[in-house]
Amino acid sequence: MGRDASSSDEDDTLIHQNDTKSDSTPQRRSHFEFDMEDFQTRVPARRFNVSFNRRCLIVIVIPLLILVLFFFTDIRSVFSSRFFTLKLGSLDDRVRESELRALYLLKQQRLGLFSMWNRTLGSLANHTSSPSAVNSSETQLSDRLFEDFKAEVLKQISLNKEIQDVLLLPHQSGNLSLETDGSDIGNPSFGGFSLDRCKKVDQRFSERRTIEWKPKSDKYLFAICLSGQMSNHLICIEKHMFFAAVLNRVLIIPSSKVDYQYNRVLDIKHINECLGRSVVMTFEEFYDKKNHLHIDRFFCYFSLPQNCYVDDDHVKKLKGLGISMGKLESPWIEDVKKPSKRTIQDVQTKFSSNDDVIAIGDVFFADVEQELVMQPGGPLSHKCKTLIEPSRLIMITAQRFIQTFLGKDYAAFHFRRHGFLKFCNAKKPSCFYPIPQAADCISRVVEKANTPVIYLSTDAAESETSLLQSLIVVNGRVVPLVMRPARNSAEKWDALLYRHGLDGDSQVEAMLDKTICAMSTVFIGASGSTFTEDILRLRKDWGSASVCDEYLCQEEAPNFIADNE
Repeated sequence: MGRDASSSDEDDTLIHQNDTKSDSTPQRRSHFEFDMEDFQTRVPARRFNVSFNRRCLIVIVIPLLILVLFFFTDIRSVFSSRFFTLKLGSLDDRVRESELRALYLLKQQRLGLFSMWNRTLGSLANHTSSPSAVNSSETQLSDRLFEDFKAEVLKQISLNKEIQDVLLLPHQSGNLSLETDGSDIGNPSFGGFSLDRCKKVDQRFSERRTIEWKPKSDKYLFAICLSGQMSNHLICIEKHMFFAAVLNRVLIIPSSKVDYQYNRVLDIKHINECLGRSVVMTFEEFYDKKNHLHIDRFFCYFSLPQNCYVDDDHVKKLKGLGISMGKLESPWIEDVKKPSKRTIQDVQTKFSSNDDVIAIGDVFFADVEQELVMQPGGPLSHKCKTLIEPSRLIMITAQRFIQTFLGKDYAAFHFRRHGFLKFCNAKKPSCFYPIPQAADCISRVVEKANTPVIYLSTDAAESETSLLQSLIVVNGRVVPLVMRPARNSAEKWDALLYRHGLDGDSQVEAMLDKTICAMSTVFIGASGSTFTEDILRLRKDWGSASVCDEYLCQEEAPNFIADNE
């Protein structure tokens, strides 16, 4: 603007100077002006012809140029920039991709509706085919079918909404959206019903029936647990706690020289704190307290196939601790293969004694007040969620692993394989499933729970887990299986175990696996495994159990079973 203004000023000045000169000096005609005027007077007709021809040429050429451009040139490329062309192409790709995605989702919606239709009709047909069962289970079946129906319909409505979002996505620009989230007039009301099909189980802790454990300080019960691995022994210890409460005795946890190192996986002090009194002690504490270690009476809960389920080797180990004992005795005939249902009164009648130290073994298979024992939180009155739970170090390590690898929402799967084929095939029906069938069952649960990852606790070979991973697909996406990695100093989630000398301990790692599984959104277990049963106990006691928790391929037989040897 400055430059334009100065040019204007100079022009004005020049015009002013010329005006001044014309006033002061007489006007003279130059030779150039004389020639031009003479020329114009001599050839006026030629000048007119040239101007006319130029105008005609312009009138003719311009339309021809427009026609050439129209037929031989891409108008969009002429009038649009390169950037705009690329943008249009990108929009086309996005529209095409969105439409293909929408078609896939529509197909999934159709399959979901058909599946719901077939399951509902099939369940109703099976239900009406057995009139004797109608009265006893009609209400329960109707409620379950109605809940499944509501959940499935809501799922399909949500899927439809997702399709709409996908189709609208390419047409959204900036902050402008073609729909208002949650404010559409056409949005239906679900009456407070949510899509959370895997909600937590209401354990009704306020309705628990419990008994008090107030032991006499000088009366002891020596726990004998021999059956199976650590999970079996933990169940045995829990039942011994119930026996000790019924008999008003302090429970002595077995020594690691004849059993597992319970103090590495359990917090023994936690049990006493929960009850507000000393009810359990380790063998080492008992050893320091008593000058002479003698089991006054050694009761055998089971008499068949052998007394106490105790072999000579275990008796030798007990005597090696400096423990003396009388002969094994059984107050009744009880077969470990066919345990009888017993009551609290039965236990008090058969196992009460005025002796200071008694032992009862093995009670893992004992069937005493099962309804009372198996309720959430257990049969004993206490102020905690559960009495037998992982140690504080294992709990924190599990939480750190979840924060590092899994996040809040994840499924957990206990996949027992080693030594399970022969065990399961001896059962009717078998519980050993081919990998593809197992993958289908897992995918159904994960889709229902809507979890992004699966924590895998397994003893399976890599060949099996790799195949399993490739087959678990939900809504066109492979759901990753996460396992605990080998120790890496760069990872700090397991630093506590390392600092306390617990890393590499197989029982600690097993308890860590249980803890991670017990904290999951939904859990899939192995039928017949006490490892799974202990996880289910923790989930029930902690209040983390889901209505979607189930055994692998529950109520479904393997699609192929090998012959017996």
